[in-house]
Amino acid sequence: MQAQVNEKPSWHTEFLYGISAEANDFFPERDPQFSLIIGMSQRIELAGKTQAQSPKIGLLGMYTDLGNKELLGHSYALIPYVSFPVFGKRWSGSQMQFGLGGAYFDTRFDPETNFFNQAVTTDLTWAFRASIHQRLFTHRYGTLDAGLVYNHQSNGHTKLPNQGLNSFLLSLRQTWHGPLTQRVAQAATSVDDYKLKYERSSKRTGSMDQLPSGPQEYLEMRFGYGLNVLALAFNDLRPVRTFAITWGKTHKGHLRWGVGAFYRFYQHYHDYIQGNESLVRPGQEFESYRVNPWRYGSNFGLHLNGEVLLGHFGVSTQLGLNLYKPAYGIDWRINEGWDYPPRELPPNWVLGEYNTKYQLKKHLSTRLGLRYYLWDTRFINRGQTGRSLETIRVNPFIGGHINANLGQADFSELSFGMIIRLGNPKS
Repeated sequence: MQAQVNEKPSWHTEFLYGISAEANDFFPERDPQFSLIIGMSQRIELAGKTQAQSPKIGLLGMYTDLGNKELLGHSYALIPYVSFPVFGKRWSGSQMQFGLGGAYFDTRFDPETNFFNQAVTTDLTWAFRASIHQRLFTHRYGTLDAGLVYNHQSNGHTKLPNQGLNSFLLSLRQTWHGPLTQRVAQAATSVDDYKLKYERSSKRTGSMDQLPSGPQEYLEMRFGYGLNVLALAFNDLRPVRTFAITWGKTHKGHLRWGVGAFYRFYQHYHDYIQGNESLVRPGQEFESYRVNPWRYGSNFGLHLNGEVLLGHFGVSTQLGLNLYKPAYGIDWRINEGWDYPPRELPPNWVLGEYNTKYQLKKHLSTRLGLRYYLWDTRFINRGQTGRSLETIRVNPFIGGHINANLGQADFSELSFGMIIRLGNPKS
């Protein structure tokens, strides 16, 4: 079997063509959108995995014409991503890709001149990308593949309105390599052959030991500082502070799961109550909250975490169960009633109704983002520096995440934390 053996970063160019969904009523008319991408990627070696089975990390720069130069304009995105082989041997050459980064828009919502573009309200937004690609053929200078792509851009609830822009696209991607005669060689044909090659390389370089076969217990502590807005009439950024603790297990240095608990404090909820705003005044539904604004501005619950580890990087997700989030009722009443609620709500103003959707969003939270670790998560026993990780039990990290109420953006967050390894590695 022939395979690429040059592990230097590879480059690709990509063309996307498709449509963006209407973000709101009377959304501007538009032609199909198209994007041009230049990207690079690097394969991540995992113990016991062949090159065809190994994931990649990469970075892409994307220019997009949104189909209406006057009202929608153009966007420029920079997105780190991870890519995984899918479907195994039954369907070779297929990959799934997920990325989360940022985008700049040169045209956005304006209450006077661009009122019906409520998809984008800030110059800078989050940019999320999910795609699946299938190799069409390999030629002298690389490979050509086709794909289906979903792009989402929104500001993470840092300014309203925040409908977000959702696009569905077709992809044609060219990955560039050197001449074919210089980039192919005989490769390992089985996992066992690859393991043998990996073990010999480890002994020769002394850079890392074989990964343990058993799961490793860990304890995680995380601190987060987020930002969000409450409503159109309270459209200024205020912090959301988070502390979370998690216990779980890491499998072979590249898959981690955990369960834990979290506490959050929403400054907007606290200030709304303490400021004696409309819905907490005497005779109103939330009058009792004025007794303790700090308590009712708090949120705590349980969470289930999952994370894919790729060297120094991690792609982390979380599903949370809110056990206590009382002030979300204020949030819902204001934002899910009549459009454009004023700060002083008139007595006859129609507020959001408590329904099944409210119950789901109040009690279920989600979280998605990227982390960067100080120590390479693949090196369990010995680091690249030669220092034994027997003595380096703590791996600090920094991360950026979008937090949501069952898919609806809640706040954007920068987090700091550490993974503390428990016990001894099991081989």
